[in-house]
Amino acid sequence: VAFVALRGERGRYVAVPACEHVFVWDTRKGEKVLILKGLKQQVSCLCPSPDGLHLAVGYEDGAIRVFSLLSGELTITFNGHRAAVTALQYDHLGGRLVSGSKDTEVIVWDVINESGLYRLRGHKDVITQVLFLKEKNLLVTCGKDTLVKWWDLDTQHCFKTLVGHRAEVWGMALLSKERRLITGSADSELRVWDLTYIQEVKDPDEPESKKSKVSPSPGTEENTEEDETLELDEHPEERIVKCSKVGSIMREGRDRVVTLGTDQMGKFLACHGTDAVLEVFSVLSEEEIQKKLEKKMKKARKKAKQNSEEEPDRSVELSLQEEIQRVTNVKASSKIKSFDLILSPKGELKMILLLQNNVIELYNLDLSAQIPQAVRVSRITIGGHRSDVRTLAFSSDNIAILSAAAESVKIWNRSTLQCIRTMECEYALCSLFVPGDRQVIIGTKTGKLQLYDLASGSLIEALDAHDGAVWSIALSPDQHGFVTGGADKCVKFWEFELVKDESSVQKRLSMKHVRILQLDEDVLCVRYSPSQKLLAVSLLDCTVKVFYVDTLKFFLSLYGHKLPVLCMDICYDGTLIATGSADRNVKIWGLDFGDCHRSLFAHDDSVMYLQFVPKSHLFFTAGKDSKIKQWDADKFEHIQTLEGHHQEVWCLALSPNGDYVVSASHDKSLRLWERTREPLILEEEREMQQEAEYEESVAKEEQPVVAGERQGETGLAGKKTIETIKAAERIMEAVELYREETAKQKEHNAICKAAGKEVPFPVNPILRAYGNITPSAYVLEVFKKVKSSELEESLLVLPFSYVPDLLRLFNEYIQQGSDVELLCRALLFLLKIHFGQITSNQMLVTVIENLKKTTISRVSEARDVFGFNMAGLQFLKREIEAKDEVAFFADATERFEEKKRKRKKKEKMVLAML
Repeated sequence: VAFVALRGERGRYVAVPACEHVFVWDTRKGEKVLILKGLKQQVSCLCPSPDGLHLAVGYEDGAIRVFSLLSGELTITFNGHRAAVTALQYDHLGGRLVSGSKDTEVIVWDVINESGLYRLRGHKDVITQVLFLKEKNLLVTCGKDTLVKWWDLDTQHCFKTLVGHRAEVWGMALLSKERRLITGSADSELRVWDLTYIQEVKDPDEPESKKSKVSPSPGTEENTEEDETLELDEHPEERIVKCSKVGSIMREGRDRVVTLGTDQMGKFLACHGTDAVLEVFSVLSEEEIQKKLEKKMKKARKKAKQNSEEEPDRSVELSLQEEIQRVTNVKASSKIKSFDLILSPKGELKMILLLQNNVIELYNLDLSAQIPQAVRVSRITIGGHRSDVRTLAFSSDNIAILSAAAESVKIWNRSTLQCIRTMECEYALCSLFVPGDRQVIIGTKTGKLQLYDLASGSLIEALDAHDGAVWSIALSPDQHGFVTGGADKCVKFWEFELVKDESSVQKRLSMKHVRILQLDEDVLCVRYSPSQKLLAVSLLDCTVKVFYVDTLKFFLSLYGHKLPVLCMDICYDGTLIATGSADRNVKIWGLDFGDCHRSLFAHDDSVMYLQFVPKSHLFFTAGKDSKIKQWDADKFEHIQTLEGHHQEVWCLALSPNGDYVVSASHDKSLRLWERTREPLILEEEREMQQEAEYEESVAKEEQPVVAGERQGETGLAGKKTIETIKAAERIMEAVELYREETAKQKEHNAICKAAGKEVPFPVNPILRAYGNITPSAYVLEVFKKVKSSELEESLLVLPFSYVPDLLRLFNEYIQQGSDVELLCRALLFLLKIHFGQITSNQMLVTVIENLKKTTISRVSEARDVFGFNMAGLQFLKREIEAKDEVAFFADATERFEEKKRKRKKKEKMVLAML
């Protein structure tokens, strides 16, 4: 969770991920004010820009998207990581963004140029935190490999590694004007390190040889070289920064640090573990430390006088606990997942907490109080459940949806997606709407059946139905009763009846137990056949037993699954039964003889739910692999996959008319799917699936090696994706078109010369679409359309045969003075990766010579323009500031005069009264 500046206000709006989207909430009104829409991947990280205009969002697939908070639109996309983004941080100007990932790599991005700068390798495990230093061009990173690494961004190498931690480093923060580093690990200690930046002060006139050499002692001539290297390499990292451990601050929590952070000014430090307590510390500024030291010195002098000592002890120092003081502990209503701090202009510390149960809480801490206490100001909790939804049901009119979890039952309106009823219940496992849709029945983990009235939202009746969990419930086709199956190895038959209510005259609905079927194993699922002749029961011994409903005699046993059958359904005409099992397979059986028609490998994990579409032989399955799939039970074909959930799908429900599917998942979302009128063509679906698989395989391929690039600490920021390949293909097509058109033009000119008259030249339709531009201008247009963040990777996969043409075209463009910056960037990259081939090619010598001249002249021209503009802007800035100062002084004088007048008036009144 992160505070964002919106509509000119700080500390009121917060951004929080919701699966693949990011919601911006108004904490005062408790309303959603903005939705930043993602694609398919879940959000894993957030970081607002220092100017408050943008929000960088990291995703599970390694992508980073930067959104504008003014319009809510996506502005930049960065693709570089191969796994989830775990840490994001802007530098203090907002021009660069650094990201750390589960792939153990750190990438620095240029936000203004919308491109990657470089990749830093060195960590051996997940990166947990990344921090830019304001004053120096340095970066600090920490990870689960127990290391804290310091990187010099000028040379892009790691110059120092802190190895003082015994376990993972989960977080870190810079304090006291970046003179102190605090790290949080797997224990209750926050380790504190003092940072000393070492200035390399060298005499500029001193010769180089004198600077680096150590004068050898006489008689040791042969060891000079060895001694010199020893002397030089003793502490190479001490040249930039020196880290020394000062001590530790003890947390009250005994477990690992989950988040450690400071407010923007660095005055307050807060951290929390895996519990519900946020610990807040205040960090003293230099002035406050000085005041405290003076007080201590006074006391020491007094003591010295009393003890008749001459001079008090000079070594009066503040302890670490005095410099970083505990302010308070904030106890949240549930376990904390993440937090953010902001110091308001009124002097209050605002703390926003995101809790594990999907609640956001805002606390205010009044710092002027004698004993500061955190007060909860607002709490955002939308209509959803606080735990995983385990059962879903549709009402018979397709309008209401029931969802039940560990603590409550909720009824939702399908068209408005609003929660219309919430009723407290025990841990729910199965549910159904009673015919008439006025009551619902819930089967619980404790073996109870709970009957709720929807109009009043109250519990009418609760029965102890089973000795174990009620795993399954099924309504009888004649709608007079229902059947339940439980962990007590029983199947029980129930009927609806109207009984007299003691409190009122009217009769109310009740449930009457009529029959019982005792079995040898736990019952996991029960289903009636549509004719109500047969009852299918799935047991813990991996079989499905089918019984006659009237006599409860055994009819069929369906065996073949290797693990228990968790779900099953019988189609509308009673001819087929489909069973889904924990062995990841779905089997389709005939109900007349119990023969297995086909076994389908359905999901990559357990099949959790299965249901036939009404009036058809199509069925849906939900799996622990986060996918929902549709199948054809006649042709045994996979029809389509509904991708949207990010974690295990526990259950789904189909509406009685078959137009809607609702699903519930461990990612804390309920998703509603609607059947469209668009026909589904299976061949197209297969092609799309193959394309998606190919795109995934491209991303997983080995990244191309750059000639001359050392495979060490640094590398290119981007990665090869399907977009970069497509961009390279577009450039190749444009160059080919340019070659063809120039060849045609030459031929045409020759024909015109031979004929002695002008013959009309047919214009290429592509060029005509671009407004009859020249072929070379078309290549430039294509070049400009390549995303800035994908440029280097696109040029990297471009074959060398296209490079000579591009170099000639670049020369032409730069001479015209168009897009000098973009072209120089592409030119220098091409020269870097194809250096050997270009330098050994005699044909390109003149081209390179020309490029050298034109590039240098054009770049110096562009620099002159920039310099002039910068000077102009600075002049304007100074003028505006001067005007503001005059206005400020005029305003101050006016206020002073006003006060004077008021004082005189008051004095006159006092005199009059006297």
